[in-house]
Amino acid sequence: MAKSVSFRTLGCKLNFAETSSLATVFEQKGYERTNNFDESDIIVINTCSVTSLAEKKGRNLLSKARRANPNAKIVVLGCYAQLRPEELRNLETADLILGNEEKFKVFDYLEQDAQTSVYTHPFKEITTFDSAWSSGDRTRTFLKVQDGCNYFCAYCTIPMARGLSRSPEIKTIVETAKEIIATGTKEIILTGVNVGDFGRQHGESFYELLKALVELGNIPRLRLSSIEPNLMNDDIIQLVAAQEALMPHFHIPLQCGTDVLLEKMNRRYTTELFAERVSEIKRTVPDACIAADVIVGVPGETDEHHQQAMKFIESLGLSYLHVFTYSSRPGTTASEMKHQVKSQVKQQRSREMHELADKMSRNFHQSNLKQTRKVLFEREIQNNFIYGFTDNYIRVKTPYKEGMENTILNVYLSELDEEGTVKGTIV
Repeated sequence: MAKSVSFRTLGCKLNFAETSSLATVFEQKGYERTNNFDESDIIVINTCSVTSLAEKKGRNLLSKARRANPNAKIVVLGCYAQLRPEELRNLETADLILGNEEKFKVFDYLEQDAQTSVYTHPFKEITTFDSAWSSGDRTRTFLKVQDGCNYFCAYCTIPMARGLSRSPEIKTIVETAKEIIATGTKEIILTGVNVGDFGRQHGESFYELLKALVELGNIPRLRLSSIEPNLMNDDIIQLVAAQEALMPHFHIPLQCGTDVLLEKMNRRYTTELFAERVSEIKRTVPDACIAADVIVGVPGETDEHHQQAMKFIESLGLSYLHVFTYSSRPGTTASEMKHQVKSQVKQQRSREMHELADKMSRNFHQSNLKQTRKVLFEREIQNNFIYGFTDNYIRVKTPYKEGMENTILNVYLSELDEEGTVKGTIV
């Protein structure tokens, strides 16, 4: 009888892509995949450590898995396992804890008999690039093109968790893209920790990667994930404008909305540069979706800083905003800074920023009504409606007809419903 394995993933799209690739490896070795802990011989939990809440979710999930199946072998991977393996060992709920250099070598460690085995490398020794892409779940695939980061922002543990920036050669990514296209996938989202840094070690660039993928000619949709504003150059913007396969969707992390805090957090740009990038996108790709990340409550943030950030962000006219509340991470520069913001103050600022985010999202959706846009319909069907995304990343629903899954159709966007989804009619 074949052994069974189940997976759970916390955190970023990169984690989900890596879990998917690990699941494929298990299946190739004869394991049957299940979603139920109590049916699993092996449980693999891919963790996140970007906030204290993410770590708490990891601990809770680990405890839940052990209660559900005392006899399973539980493997913990990912950034939490890399940064705080001894903390996880002391919980006495995992059998195997693997850092980010070790996770794709899981079968080398599964036969260990120790009560809890821990295998990690220091972050400077995390040098392997493991190819990964999500498969089998959606009509869109997240393709990992880069890993690690050299930036060492004051609030962030990612370089310590994932190592320094690295990526494969363009030809390697192109071959993987061909493999993905052969599965019938209609959209590839290029993902990584700092994708704009792609290719530096090989004398290549992210722009050259985009050109090479577009030149394949048979990728219906290519979408970019988050790119640092200092790496979002005019060549990339103009390529998106010129190539139908590149979706008009830009995600640019802002993080802090004032120059004094950008400098303090060791970011590599100013609000002026950020605004210039947004302005250039709007000029060159008028219908583009432009999103940003922002953190509220970083050390030293005053009420005046917060109000300045709110005013600056509103002036940009963004399409949507991801709002994060600052979480002190052990080992970071920011965790040692004076003038930490009180929890209740951070919560209030988060509410205000979320209200602004909701307003911007509604405005963007409203501005796209009464237009016809191409929508990729996914396999999500609810109450006889099928859901999908426009090229500029608006979630759309329309009455379901058989065979619509994984197709790209012209849809007239008619109205915005109470869920924030746009209702559409097939043209």
